[in-house]
Amino acid sequence: MIPTKKISLGLITAAIISACGPGSSTAPATPTNSDETVQKTTMKNDLLQEWTGPYGGVPRFDEMKLEDLKPALEQGMASHLQEVLMISANPAPPTFENTILAMQQSGEALDRAFTYYGVWSSNMSSPEFREIQQELAPKISEYSSKISQNKELFERIKAVYEQSQVDPLPAQQQRAVQLMYEDFAMEGADLNEADKERYAQINKELSRLYTQFSNNVLAEEENYVVYLEEDQLSGLPESFVKAAAKAATDRGKEGKYAVLNTRSSMDPFLTYSDERELRKKVWDNYYSRGDNNDEYDNKQIIKEILKLRDERVELLGFENYAQWRLQDRMAKTPERAMELMEAVWPAALARVEEEVADMQAVAEAEGKDIVIAPWDYRYYAEKVRQEKYDLESDEVKQYLQLNKLTEALFFTADRVFNYKFTPVPKGTVPVFHEDVKVWEVTNKDTGKHIGLWYLDPYARRGKRSGAWASQYRSHAEMEGKEETVLASNNSNFVKPAPGEPSLISWDDATTFFHEFGHALHFFSSEVKYPILNSGVRDYTEFQSQLLEKWLSTDEVINRFLVHHETGEPIPQELVEKIKKASTFNQGFATTEFLASALMDMKLHTTDPSEIDMDTFEKETLDELNMPSEIVMRHRTPHFGHVFSGEGYATGYYGYLWADVLTSDAAEAFREAPGGFYDENVAAKLVKYLFAPRNAMDPAEAYQLFRGRDANIDALMRDRGFPVPSTKE
Repeated sequence: MIPTKKISLGLITAAIISACGPGSSTAPATPTNSDETVQKTTMKNDLLQEWTGPYGGVPRFDEMKLEDLKPALEQGMASHLQEVLMISANPAPPTFENTILAMQQSGEALDRAFTYYGVWSSNMSSPEFREIQQELAPKISEYSSKISQNKELFERIKAVYEQSQVDPLPAQQQRAVQLMYEDFAMEGADLNEADKERYAQINKELSRLYTQFSNNVLAEEENYVVYLEEDQLSGLPESFVKAAAKAATDRGKEGKYAVLNTRSSMDPFLTYSDERELRKKVWDNYYSRGDNNDEYDNKQIIKEILKLRDERVELLGFENYAQWRLQDRMAKTPERAMELMEAVWPAALARVEEEVADMQAVAEAEGKDIVIAPWDYRYYAEKVRQEKYDLESDEVKQYLQLNKLTEALFFTADRVFNYKFTPVPKGTVPVFHEDVKVWEVTNKDTGKHIGLWYLDPYARRGKRSGAWASQYRSHAEMEGKEETVLASNNSNFVKPAPGEPSLISWDDATTFFHEFGHALHFFSSEVKYPILNSGVRDYTEFQSQLLEKWLSTDEVINRFLVHHETGEPIPQELVEKIKKASTFNQGFATTEFLASALMDMKLHTTDPSEIDMDTFEKETLDELNMPSEIVMRHRTPHFGHVFSGEGYATGYYGYLWADVLTSDAAEAFREAPGGFYDENVAAKLVKYLFAPRNAMDPAEAYQLFRGRDANIDALMRDRGFPVPSTKE
């Protein structure tokens, strides 16, 4: 979803294709009487209309038409710019109410249009939409620049900020002023007119490149499908075979079996298929996305993006993009982010060496004259898992039913957050696809309505790969009116054949809990102003990563992991095997992630003129001593986190930064009498780490929860790595 001005003006353009952002707001402010004309402008377009119906109003996904999208956004942006001009031209002295609050209450119709835009972009893209997207991207950038470069508006915001330093406002108002001022300052509001013009030109060009990059990756995913014959299914689980048959039939290939070019299809195929050449083909398709030297190749686009980013931050006086980007993150500097990654990297490499040796031994014992290659890693890791821990992934999968895991999410929300999830009858709330289901979220004790949770679980054409969470409406409490949350979780599980259960892997189940953590973060919000729902990138993943821990609790395992055929609970001996194997393959998992995170940082701290995109990735990995048996989790030509927007640019390390907090916070639960369901620790978790969102500094919030700063020791223990002998 696209963050609007309520979060960060700088991210409007940057996140045109990215996930996770807020949606609608309350009615715009009316700082002068003349602004009433703007308020009363008739918005004929359906995508701009106020959301009506139950639950505080809901999006009319069932009525959205693609032909309405472009005029809706154009009209919505024009209307919002009028509102902003009225705020900036207000003759009254600037105050929190007539400037900061007025900005927070503006742009209601545009927010609604952006919600529909985000759904088309992420969940139901099409060639027709992509044409509109390409046309709209520079217009959205221009709109953003007209706000961020409005000199009169910035002077008003600056005046309120400076006054607040002398005469502090109530806590949430003070934080809102600080965030808005810093956001405008970071976006060049103090530049001279010539530099402002160039800054806006760069943003406009970047918006086009981000859109092109993302659409190229999606095209590569759709264009490369491996179709199998009956005699090429050796080793594949029955559930995968049935799903692959359906995927082939859906694509007009009756009688064949489709391996899609997505992670949720690629990963299990590489884990189980006995056909080594086919594994290599599927691996090549997936990891060469954006790197096939064809019309969808992304290497030159990346080069242009890096040059433009570097030029833009030079206008602001920074040496490189990473310095500019990290100034408002927990890490603060590229050096601190690199310090953390480099502390973990050697232990990960050492573990990979052990893992490869184990796999090579298995291959030789089978009489295979091979050297472990990247397309072998998952396959032989699975064999080692079976040998070392007598644990077979497909055996565990028989107990991982999507519907039961959804119940497990609700159980966790009930016990830790005091939330109740109730299915909304079909047809009550409009949805954009028949696969989408909706639940109402209420306070378990009081019955108070919190919001709605939308679940879109299955892969399909036009849906971007991966898993993500987004908001159609975020929580706010302005002028006595409370906005309730509309949150969505989106996955790409392979849809089962009719009548078959949806069985997923342990890794997929972990991701399911992870994304639900984002949703709970949305629902927990107790902020007054939408800007306080914004996230500090190396902190926002912490809450979702922490939620992963509840999947492994005895309460969830014993209640919800039941066999899809017999209904019998998972055997305790299998549970013990899972727990004993919890640090298994951490060399692979940590190294493939860190390679991407380190590459992200290296790309943005190197002079772009010195980067040859055909060689930079390989040369950098060689310098890092990257094992030849592993590839980056996201190779540069399809690294959408970093190049389809700016949300994670020089921020991919943030998952590791957040994981330090996660492991440390998890130990707080383990140390408590009630474990992960301890009421006192859970209450502190919600109060300090979920409800405030960005209403207080994340470091301060964590200290209030834990009583101290986090350190790396718990993370190293969780991964089975040696704990450093000294602490910082």
